[in-house]
Amino acid sequence: MAATDLGGDRQSQAPKPARDASQMSLGSHLVELRKRAVRIALGIVLGAVAGWFLSDYVLVALSAPVQQLANSNHEASLNYGVVTGAFDLKITISITIGVVISSPVWLYQIWAFVVPALVRKEKLYALGFLLTAIPLFLIGCAGGFYVFPHIVQVMTSFVSAGSSSIIDAKQYYSFVLKLVLAVGVAFVLPVFLVLLNFIGVVSAAAIIKGWRIAIICIVVFSALVTPSADVFSMVLLAIPMVILYLVACVVSWIHDRRAAKRAAALDAALDAEVAGE
Repeated sequence: MAATDLGGDRQSQAPKPARDASQMSLGSHLVELRKRAVRIALGIVLGAVAGWFLSDYVLVALSAPVQQLANSNHEASLNYGVVTGAFDLKITISITIGVVISSPVWLYQIWAFVVPALVRKEKLYALGFLLTAIPLFLIGCAGGFYVFPHIVQVMTSFVSAGSSSIIDAKQYYSFVLKLVLAVGVAFVLPVFLVLLNFIGVVSAAAIIKGWRIAIICIVVFSALVTPSADVFSMVLLAIPMVILYLVACVVSWIHDRRAAKRAAALDAALDAEVAGE
């Protein structure tokens, strides 16, 4: 009888898993998704309002590589093809700034939707995720911003002597802004892997086992966001992403190893109690 009670105690002492999102009905999922989406949209809109006042400074910074070309005896200029081109571009840049500024809001909302029921320990994980993901996202954006002048220089170097580089402003800024945001998001993905490991969704073994696929995806991503002729920029983006993935593997492995040791120690203590009875 004591053994039976002790067995029941063992079950009660086992950590209770967080409520799986699959237990929610489809309607609850949709309501939760709408709520998170509204909060994300509101955060981006408020950030875009602030971005409107910062857009002129961003425009100057983004057009600096073209201005450097013009100052180096290479005829280069940004061209607005339509009357509303400058206004449309300012709106686009404002929204992009809003996405960057509101990154703490939408990163948390995405995480809260993926794991709707967090126990106290997992809430600490979510806090750690925000404190890690936000700096990495901003570092990634800064990395993309650092690389793009080199890309502009390489691609305009193919212009023959005596020719002019009349660059469409909308396409130019679209390329730069997409590059900056894409690299920023890519830098955050390893943090998602670590967090999914911490809450027991993905094991470290599964993360490490997929290293070949991860490396290929990183290389393909780097090749897509940089021109094919600019191998240096592709490598410059791929190296930190690979390092972040390896760090995620190491952190997940350490976490799983510690969790396994704690579980083994608990089982050994419970078995000792059963034997003592």
